[in-house]
Amino acid sequence: MADIAWFESAPAVKRAARVPATRGPAARSRKVRRHRTIFISDTHLGTRHCKADVLADFLAHNESETLFLVGDIVDGWQLKRWYWTSAQDRVVAEILRKVDEGTRVIFVPGNHDEFARDYCGRLFGGIEIMHEAIHVTADGLRLWVLHGDRFDTVVRNAKWLAHLGDWAYGVALRANDWLLAARKAMGLPHWSLSAWLKHKVKNAAQFITRFEEIVAREAESQGVDGVMCGHIHHAEIRCIGGVLYLNDGDWVESCTALVEDAHGKMEILHWASHPQRNTVGAQATASGAAAEAALIPA
Repeated sequence: MADIAWFESAPAVKRAARVPATRGPAARSRKVRRHRTIFISDTHLGTRHCKADVLADFLAHNESETLFLVGDIVDGWQLKRWYWTSAQDRVVAEILRKVDEGTRVIFVPGNHDEFARDYCGRLFGGIEIMHEAIHVTADGLRLWVLHGDRFDTVVRNAKWLAHLGDWAYGVALRANDWLLAARKAMGLPHWSLSAWLKHKVKNAAQFITRFEEIVAREAESQGVDGVMCGHIHHAEIRCIGGVLYLNDGDWVESCTALVEDAHGKMEILHWASHPQRNTVGAQATASGAAAEAALIPA
């Protein structure tokens, strides 16, 4: 991996010209939960399936010294079916507000926004673009941050099949949205078709396990303490062979982020799409078990 530029993401390298994130009337008036670091990925802005209203709410009520955008933030695969709303505008505005208020924002492109990989090492609108990064936690752990698509053999070797899978995934999500609307109209509780399908499909569960083990094994070979990724839309915190494996999930169904506190403790937040999300620390869990993962995306 000698051809990859590595960057330390510890707060000490933040540019002195930035103002502290606590300044400004907006920051003072909002009820927020504060973290040392926030990791989000797989937001798929530009698609109908992006839960942009929930994501904008999360960004407005959670602040950090550093924000990692761990790939598939903008869905470049959907340019022919581009879909943009005012809620997606708010997501972009919240990210830029964080930059203006002093948050260090690092964008690590994924396969759906791979066009941005041509600009790694550059700064756009105050956002740093990197192939990957090393994040040092408050308690000294070195985490390798990357999207994770390089470990998906379908994406690497059969891109046409990955696009087909992406289409099928979209169909499943549309069916899920229709079903949720119908259940809500009938007064029935939340139930996810796509999550149910994932748990019923044995190969999907095997893919997740295999992906996690491969990523952890590669992280161990790099000499780091852990790895932070996205890509498979399955939030998780677990140790694999002595390596801390972390995945921050997605924002097309499960609406999860992974956060680090001032002591280095990692936590998955499930920012559910109901009124409770407007309270600070809406739903939190120490593992990904409570987060509903969707079908495996490309």
